[in-house]
Amino acid sequence: MLSSQPKALLKAVDGVSFTLGAGETLGLVGESGCGKSTLGRAILRLLPNIQGDVIWKNQNLITLSPNELRQKRRELQIIFQDPLASLNPRMTVGEIIAEPLRTFQPNLRNHDMKKIVQDMMAKMGLLPDQINRYPHEFSGGQCQRIGIARAMINNPELIICDEPVSALDVSIQAQIVNLLMDLQREKNLSLIFISHNLSVVRHISHRIMVLYLGKVVELTDRDRLYANPRHPYTRALISAVPLPDPNKEQKKKHTVISGELPSPLNPPSGCAFRTRCPLATDVCAQKTPPLEQIEPNHWVACHHWDESLKIAK
Repeated sequence: MLSSQPKALLKAVDGVSFTLGAGETLGLVGESGCGKSTLGRAILRLLPNIQGDVIWKNQNLITLSPNELRQKRRELQIIFQDPLASLNPRMTVGEIIAEPLRTFQPNLRNHDMKKIVQDMMAKMGLLPDQINRYPHEFSGGQCQRIGIARAMINNPELIICDEPVSALDVSIQAQIVNLLMDLQREKNLSLIFISHNLSVVRHISHRIMVLYLGKVVELTDRDRLYANPRHPYTRALISAVPLPDPNKEQKKKHTVISGELPSPLNPPSGCAFRTRCPLATDVCAQKTPPLEQIEPNHWVACHHWDESLKIAK
């Protein structure tokens, strides 16, 4: 028997708006379920959108035909979280990296294509003579380099990095992040870097956007965010980042978030963070705080952003 109850509407990303400059890295941070990966995939139209626009170089990707969008994919690429799972185990490394070339440059001769692939492998720190090996013969870090090579092979202008180092050892994480930064400087790449690791995000990003339950709660440049976070959620995230100096870590004041992340199917009224916020008052339940500019290049969505400094002190 079919249920007569209407389907619940889940807004994974709600009212998110931002710009991205050439050669800039925007970091996306927030808890699991806050909409980071959904936002990245929606930008590339890997997920259907209900409302909104994605403007890329004065063109709205939402209104493009399938064929027009396919041509745009040469400029827009993604690096996935799981290095091995994102590679076809039945294809050699050479075939994996060359696949975008076959799609966008079908007239390339096999000899020329092989040379381009081997040059890209060398740039990624892979041995060109490994071109006929399969993904399972490589380590996690090497598989991620293969994924980056595949994304870079057609010289894109934007790469969305969907937690590209979370499955890797710390030392390998640093190598992959530095590789991305080197590629960015060389190619003037724009990056959207999604991660739970705020230390990594701080290292690679120019600006950082903090998401909570699908909404932007704070957006500003990297140094200002870490030196002077204004949203209580941002402050809690940063306080959770361990310091390498044990004496400083012991003296550091920690901001603990109580409670569980609310269900996006039934979010709280008003401010979505109010059920876990130490600053919450009646107005937080009654009115959704707008994302407002509190100083140059610093936006916050909080009714009590000016009181967060008092709490910190």
